[in-house]
Amino acid sequence: MDPLSHPLLATLLDPGLSSALSSLADSDRPALSLLSSLQAYGAVSAALSAPLSGSGSDPLCHWLYDTFLSSDPHLRLVVFSFLPLLAGLYLSRIHSLSSDSLTSLPSLAGFEAVLLALYAAETKARNGKPVVVSIPDLSQPSLYHIPRTQKPNNPNSNSSNAQSIGVLSPPLEPQIAVKSTKRACIVGVALDSYYKHISQMPAWSKMDFCRFLASWAGQDCSCQRQFESGDNHSEPEITGFLENGNGNGDENEIEVDVVEEMGQLRIEHNGSSNGVNEVEESKGSRIPLPWELLQPALRILGHCLLAPLNSPEVKDAASIAVRRLYARASHDLVPQAILATQSLIQLDNRGREAAKAAVAAAANSSSNVNTPSKAKKPEILLVSK
Repeated sequence: MDPLSHPLLATLLDPGLSSALSSLADSDRPALSLLSSLQAYGAVSAALSAPLSGSGSDPLCHWLYDTFLSSDPHLRLVVFSFLPLLAGLYLSRIHSLSSDSLTSLPSLAGFEAVLLALYAAETKARNGKPVVVSIPDLSQPSLYHIPRTQKPNNPNSNSSNAQSIGVLSPPLEPQIAVKSTKRACIVGVALDSYYKHISQMPAWSKMDFCRFLASWAGQDCSCQRQFESGDNHSEPEITGFLENGNGNGDENEIEVDVVEEMGQLRIEHNGSSNGVNEVEESKGSRIPLPWELLQPALRILGHCLLAPLNSPEVKDAASIAVRRLYARASHDLVPQAILATQSLIQLDNRGREAAKAAVAAAANSSSNVNTPSKAKKPEILLVSK
């Protein structure tokens, strides 16, 4: 068995888990057993969440780094499963501590080494090429119509072809350190690598990501409940700016109303939301969300929200996160994030309505089957002699 597997990991965690990890090591596929073990994930999460974790001398970060560089693809999946927790702790700490000028930044070189390893692997896989997507020609009746062939002497042919390709991610440059200007790009590329393996990730890893993402976006804003009404396409009605409908109120009263209204639209950095279903434990803190970090996060969130094999807990955590992201994007005025989160919210609402309708239809059909029906009278046939 690979020496980077469970025996070394058992020495880094609570000694009480040595027997559980030993049983995982004795299984037919120890790496996959470790990946699907909630007990092992909880132990590693507790160790990574320690206040002094993430330094350059952190043995658990060394284990994650060496395990990712191993040749076993299943062990690499184990490292990917801890990426939401590692990235969430790293970004939350680096931004919360950097905002406090009185506190010196601790060393997070261990976290950064793992992130750089993931970034380097993705840089090598892309081979200096950008990630592009084909944009359909909107002048055609549908996606299945063949585009019109353009003449070679058409001067606009090259520009038309160039407009049909969209760049999702530019070519990656090698990085030897996590600079502040490249931090969001490095973490975003690592999350994009996580998305490529998300179908093999356990539910608790996805839930950790959704909880961190909800905390990164901020909490306690009424914007996130905009789509809770029956009409998903209605715009929020902003009231309370004027005391009277004719607008002839006193200027001081108007100013007070404006302050109160803006206070209701404020996003709190910490604290719990007033939503009924938001009972998830808060993780991390509010951080800047540039598009290079938000784009892969939205892909992961879309999978957690809409994939049919996800558990209800994962979908509920993703539902909370996408609504907080919508509120954050509305305040930051990020058009592409507003469009993406609004679409995900509407798809989530439609999916939940369809699930409720299916349950109601199944209940009605079962009740109809169990309802006794009246016995039919026997038919009397008259036969002539």
